[in-house]
Amino acid sequence: MARNFQDKELASLLRAMWIIRAFEEKVSALYAAREIVGLLHLGIGQEAVAVGACSLLRSDDYVFGGHRSHGHAIAKGADVDRLMAELAGRASGYCAGKGGSMHIVAIDAGFVTATGVVGGTIPLALGAAFAAKEKNKGQIAVVFFGDGAGQAGPFHESLNIASLWQLPVIFICENNGYAEFTPLSVHTKVERLAAHAKTYAIPSSTVDGNDLLAVRAAMTSAVARARAGKGPSFVECLTHRMRGHYEGDPAKYRELSQLAEWKKKDPIARFARALKNKKALTDQEIEKIEREARERIEKAAEFALSSPWPSREDVDSQVTG
Repeated sequence: MARNFQDKELASLLRAMWIIRAFEEKVSALYAAREIVGLLHLGIGQEAVAVGACSLLRSDDYVFGGHRSHGHAIAKGADVDRLMAELAGRASGYCAGKGGSMHIVAIDAGFVTATGVVGGTIPLALGAAFAAKEKNKGQIAVVFFGDGAGQAGPFHESLNIASLWQLPVIFICENNGYAEFTPLSVHTKVERLAAHAKTYAIPSSTVDGNDLLAVRAAMTSAVARARAGKGPSFVECLTHRMRGHYEGDPAKYRELSQLAEWKKKDPIARFARALKNKKALTDQEIEKIEREARERIEKAAEFALSSPWPSREDVDSQVTG
């Protein structure tokens, strides 16, 4: 069947989401087998936000993440072999196995850093945006964070400065309804975090974060605005993580009925159905995309687990001072 450019682009978006899903499900299995240790935060169910946003960025744009950022790094172009090796603590990882899940750095892909500090990379994104503005080459900065960051001081300070200085930065809030174990309604009276952006005169939108095309539409406007030198934008994506806050979290704070309802809104299944309905892809082609994604990630896991452990000499490598 002949494909037009748009159908091929849509298929590539589905493929990107499947790579992220397959990566995180494999990471979960390796964690259960004790091949990966330490705290692990999975974003299964939130793939449409990462892919919808990063698919519109240039390779030289800057992206910052948080503690749940495997998907953001992959969507920005991080190598899954090196990323898997990093999570497994191996020397072939991006940080020679020293950073792990919450401290991803993939500079070659434009993913600057992640952090375990809630909202910790928001001020850093402003620094990158300021540099981009000074260079005047059309670069922009994008920072992902959760709803819990809305109660942190640096969040409000950063929105204020970004607006005041008209920085080319896009704030993306992945509002999955929980700040770790705490429902949004318990830690704030502000139901939509996009309302904070309005306080600082920043254009904002709230979209269905499980609808990849809705995320892309909001980002298209935000990216164009930033590149044109018109300042920051705020995109709030309503979504839901299918797993607990961390891998192994019993998630007793969440109703099973709520999880079941969100599973019906799985962004990958939803997008695949849309592509099938518009005859952009057949069932067989959709199944092939998933199969190939899982095969690719199996190879990444083999690469990671066959890689050497860091040596004593690696302890202070990649450290300046």
